[in-house]
Amino acid sequence: MRTEEEMMDLIIGTAQADERIRAVIMNGSRTNPKAPKDCFQDYDIVYVVRELASFTKDHRWIDRFGEMMIMQMPEAMSLIPPDDNGVFVYLMQFTDGNRIDLTLIPEEKVDELIGSDSLSIILLDKDDLIQPFPPANDRDYWIQPPTAKQFADCCNEFWWVSTYVAKGLWREELSYAKEMMDIPVRNMLMKMLEWQIGVATGFSLSAGKSGKYFKDYLDEETWNEFIRTYPDGKYENMWKALFTMGDLFRKSARQVADHFNFVYSEVEDAKVTAHLHHVRSLPKDAKAMY
Repeated sequence: MRTEEEMMDLIIGTAQADERIRAVIMNGSRTNPKAPKDCFQDYDIVYVVRELASFTKDHRWIDRFGEMMIMQMPEAMSLIPPDDNGVFVYLMQFTDGNRIDLTLIPEEKVDELIGSDSLSIILLDKDDLIQPFPPANDRDYWIQPPTAKQFADCCNEFWWVSTYVAKGLWREELSYAKEMMDIPVRNMLMKMLEWQIGVATGFSLSAGKSGKYFKDYLDEETWNEFIRTYPDGKYENMWKALFTMGDLFRKSARQVADHFNFVYSEVEDAKVTAHLHHVRSLPKDAKAMY
């Protein structure tokens, strides 16, 4: 695996040697002093370029970065529509384990697209195009305190979609029930846990993408309860996980509500929870729900 020094020399050297590349910026975890360092960290790089089309008409120029395991060009894909914001991105995973996420930004879009990420470092600026950045920090990614409306919406979405999970489990529609549990319901649970962490830490840190630092900030009991919300594909275990999610959400939401003096709808919680238990016990040949 090439070293960080070798990779940085390659990234900056490529820009120095190509007159079309006018500036280089790095962002992401490698600029974050708080981020754990390991061999999976990629290089999030921005090249500010002239004549962007001259790069994208023949993609072989990126061969210089190394032997490719797999590459993705989001702007050239159709199944997942691109952002269509005038940039071009190469996501490159190399056979030696290194990865570069390289974004090409047209020079004329510098003011529009550069400088909004607090985890940014200027590595090269041939024309003084970019105003100096403050020292890189993860402030843009800190957990933000909720408004009363956001809190209420989170609670409503969690309990509302929980009924979808129950319906899917009763019907034995595995993929539907799993998707409802693992996307909308889990997203709301994780949002509430983020707010709980924010309350405990003064909203002064990030819990990481997809809650990857939850283990560091949740107490052991809560963390173990969170683990139990990840079931296998057996319906009985999914039912157990759903009720565990409800217990964990309720506990977390009450803490957040107490801190901000929000109203947690105990009535909504109780009615939906009773409904979930009812659906779980409903005979498979039932002709009416109640």
